[in-house]
Amino acid sequence: MIRKCDNEDFHGLLTIINDGAQAYKGVIPFDSWQEPYMSSDNLRDEISSGIVFSGYESGGSLVGVMGIQTRDGILLIRHAYVRHERQRRGVGTSLLRHLINSVDKPILIGTWYSATWALRFYEKNGFSVVPDSEKNRLLKKYWDIPFRQAEASVVLADYLALNTIIGDTSEPIENC
Repeated sequence: MIRKCDNEDFHGLLTIINDGAQAYKGVIPFDSWQEPYMSSDNLRDEISSGIVFSGYESGGSLVGVMGIQTRDGILLIRHAYVRHERQRRGVGTSLLRHLINSVDKPILIGTWYSATWALRFYEKNGFSVVPDSEKNRLLKKYWDIPFRQAEASVVLADYLALNTIIGDTSEPIENC
């Protein structure tokens, strides 16, 4: 079952984010990793900034979470994590499909460039990597992340975003 998360889910959100983020340890730049990956204060700040989480519930507990944030008419997919033992079993795909089907806005996703499994996941679900020149513009406009994270990130866009906010570019859209 997929449902919107509420205040009672805070601890579960934090646990899933930090458990799922272990996949990034040793993959993302060492100066971008911290333990825990997301602190309680960071999660509170993210929620205060407008990120709304949905969760995939199984057996009475959350096993996956994915956040959305609307900025200037664009939907950002933020903080998509699945418990380690439930990864590669359709939880992330179900959450992503649910969120995609619930909106009619262009969608952008940011993730770590070195997280090749995440890139494949989003591409398999219809997203395309945007050119670096657009990536930098989009990260500055829609995200509030540290420079180092932006440097090591990639932005993916759905078809609507490619046609409305990115438009015609001289650089071809990549598929990794």
